[in-house]
Amino acid sequence: MLQLTGAQALVRALTAEGVPYAFGIVGGKLAPLLHAIAAEPSIRFVGVRHEAAAPMMAAAVHAGSGRMALALGEMGPGGLNLASGLGVAFNNNLPLLAITTNQHRAASYPHSGMFMDMDTRAVIAPLVKWNAVVNDPRRIPELVRRAFREALGGRPGPVHLDIPQDVLGAPCSFADDEFEIAPSRYRATTPSRPAAAAVDDAVALLRGAKRPLIVAGGGVIVSGAAAQVREMAQRLGAPVIPTQMALGVVASESPHFIGHGGLIAGDSVKEAFAQADVILSLGCRFSSWMWDAHGPFARRSHRLINVNTDPSALGQPALHEVAMVADAGLALADLLQALGPEPALAVEADWLPRMRAVRAGYDAKLAAMAQETQEVMHPAALAAAIGDALPAEALAVYDGGHTSFWSNDMTPVQEVRTRFHDPGMCQLGFGLPYALALQLQHPGKAVFNITGDGSFGFTLSELDTARRAGLPVVNIIHNNAAWGIIRAGQRKQYDFEMGTGLEGTDYAAVARGFGCHGELVSDAAQVGPAIARALASGLPAVLDCRTRFVPHPAGPLFGSMNQYGFDALTQPPSSSAS
Repeated sequence: MLQLTGAQALVRALTAEGVPYAFGIVGGKLAPLLHAIAAEPSIRFVGVRHEAAAPMMAAAVHAGSGRMALALGEMGPGGLNLASGLGVAFNNNLPLLAITTNQHRAASYPHSGMFMDMDTRAVIAPLVKWNAVVNDPRRIPELVRRAFREALGGRPGPVHLDIPQDVLGAPCSFADDEFEIAPSRYRATTPSRPAAAAVDDAVALLRGAKRPLIVAGGGVIVSGAAAQVREMAQRLGAPVIPTQMALGVVASESPHFIGHGGLIAGDSVKEAFAQADVILSLGCRFSSWMWDAHGPFARRSHRLINVNTDPSALGQPALHEVAMVADAGLALADLLQALGPEPALAVEADWLPRMRAVRAGYDAKLAAMAQETQEVMHPAALAAAIGDALPAEALAVYDGGHTSFWSNDMTPVQEVRTRFHDPGMCQLGFGLPYALALQLQHPGKAVFNITGDGSFGFTLSELDTARRAGLPVVNIIHNNAAWGIIRAGQRKQYDFEMGTGLEGTDYAAVARGFGCHGELVSDAAQVGPAIARALASGLPAVLDCRTRFVPHPAGPLFGSMNQYGFDALTQPPSSSAS
């Protein structure tokens, strides 16, 4: 029999799953677990400055590599602080394991009134797929295995275990082979293939399609199926729209690229949906980034082939003609085989060129904006200069509200898992923690956080984490000294302004105060040289780029998405109904 504490058993169970990192803040009640992690060389602990950053970083580990990491929270406020980061993971289907501690079992569940009391399981439950309180150290291996099964099965997502302090420290006996059980014996590790009948039905639709459209979501990234999406696009002569969770599925230079990220890609995406007759959707949930005032761009009139590992993503919000509960890669493999290398198709010869021409017109409009010259930089000019200066192998995170629109349009992308956004929760400030986790995984690559000044303020204390951990992430701030899109909305809707000013902060000086590299940038021509100096410094860096607020051309589309269903609630019934 093995003699281990609860914490040691927990770490043994985590190493069986290959967990590479633990993120959090050291705390007294966590001491048994921290001691066990310190003795395990395969798990690196990274101390953050606010627990919210811990699950953001753990989520980025999965987004960047497909592996699961650990986010730690001390009892009470430590667990409460995890909430915003868990929201990022939950709404973007990114699995991680959150571990919190609590009062000892004699004083918790129900709690007895000690300081820092909190029903952490109940607080975190809405933000995770599954969670539990561990009341006996003997159950740790079983519950860790269940946590991974829940996190990685179906629609992926974060999970949580709350472990009272005495359970972590309690000695216990385990069978000699308790921690030698392979993951394949307690959770599904082989992805699911589609039903043969569904493949036949889908192929019949694709063969008869005149204007086929491919939508690639995050499920394509999870299944490693980008090359198969490109092959399907080539065979069908179809445009491809990657969602914001699938940036890079087709390169921005690809002949099949017409924009990515949904409605914020502007005219070509809306036009492609409007004209398509058959849509092949792969690992996409049709979130509101694919909506307008009338609902999902995939209308009832479309013949939709919907592939997803999550059954609940089929038929809602978009109705399908053919549904497959299947891995995107395996579904594509079967579809490609059934189609054959030179399929007989009904596709209109000018379908893809037409959509490419719409995209070219949109690109020209953006390029004209980038050429505007005024005393304060246009955001398009800054975004274009960043895109030109990024090293070919660089990784980039798009943070901020309006800022992310410009980044999405004007940052070139060649491959998957090189550009990252938070479309699910849109949590401002996630960018710096996310970028730090990417830098951990790719120490030899340049990593950038392209953010807004408002967003950067949420997590700028993690510059200290960056310096201590030796993570030279470059933060490029679109600094318009305001909550720009909120200010514009206040002025337009109500002709007032309150609380939107953020003037007077020198973020470059703040960075230097943390021991990082910092520069002010006021002209687009200075951006490239400033990026080169930041990379050469070998330090975490902040480039405080002074811009002005200019509405992005996709703003009206973004606004229409928010109107879906709202008119029916706010307008009186038509008198013709009687």
